[in-house]
Amino acid sequence: MPERRKRATIREVAQATGLSPAAVSYALRGIQTSEETQERVRAAADELGYEAHPIARALASGRTGMVGLLCGSLEDYWQQSLAVGISRSLLARERYALIVDAFNDPGRELALARQLRDQRVDGLIVQPLDPSAALWAELAETVPVVSVGDVLHGGRSQGEVVFDNRRGVTLALEHLRDLGHRRVAVFTPTLASTPDRPADVHVNAEARRLGLEVEVVVAPQSLGEATEVATRTLRGPERPSAIFCFSDSIAYGVYAATRVLGLAVPGDVAVCGYDAHPMSALLTPPLTTVDWDIDGIVHSAVRLVVDVIEGKPRKRRVVREPSLRVRESTGRPQASEPPRAPGAPGDA
Repeated sequence: MPERRKRATIREVAQATGLSPAAVSYALRGIQTSEETQERVRAAADELGYEAHPIARALASGRTGMVGLLCGSLEDYWQQSLAVGISRSLLARERYALIVDAFNDPGRELALARQLRDQRVDGLIVQPLDPSAALWAELAETVPVVSVGDVLHGGRSQGEVVFDNRRGVTLALEHLRDLGHRRVAVFTPTLASTPDRPADVHVNAEARRLGLEVEVVVAPQSLGEATEVATRTLRGPERPSAIFCFSDSIAYGVYAATRVLGLAVPGDVAVCGYDAHPMSALLTPPLTTVDWDIDGIVHSAVRLVVDVIEGKPRKRRVVREPSLRVRESTGRPQASEPPRAPGAPGDA
């Protein structure tokens, strides 16, 4: 039976690098040392097979090495991709993601946020379902909180990766307006109990400015439920000529509904998404969508939370600018829609 290899010690890493054990400890944690020193120490640690004992490291530093990642709904494919990206990025920084799913329930989201705090995570990254909840300001007093998507209540989070939703909504609605659409359904996962999400607010303002007739419909991000909502909407007597979805996952449900009803995309209904999931380019036809650069979001969120944990916060807010990926799912309506009555919104 092969002899079990003895765990290398931090003193052995120090001897191999010519540094003190304290300097090695700092370098392995990425603090108080140069990036060059940190790379040299990590290379030596890898060669020697050194692994910091997690319990000893937590006792010495007062940290668990865990970062909570609170997702609004992991039924949304984009949020799944974001969770994978953040988990891998944290692991590259010798931290681990504790991923939990709120199932699109604002009450469950707040309960899970409290549990993560009580489990003594070093930081919390949240994609808030209810950014107006008073709990966020309370949590920020005891654990570093970084929000992705929306600004949290009280503005007391330690970091924010926010989206220019006004620009994203404008890009999508102007695109549909320029194609000749006037009656547009907007599918949002936002519940009636949390009506103040910025993207939803901007929809109504932009619709008035552009002279569009918009119906906002709550649509869950799960494929089955999104398909049911889309089917009801497209069967209605006032069928929209275009549907703008605040999630590519919801748009997939619209595609499924059009196949059930025998409708053509984009001939009978144009479809636009909102987060540029990689699968969206593989649909038939490929989905037009608003792209927020998920890799950039991952990098910004992880950098913000790690900087705060290590006591070296720099830029507190990162604003993501969108771009519109125009593909074949949006085109001109087959027949002209009824003209607006004189004096209708959008008339000069």
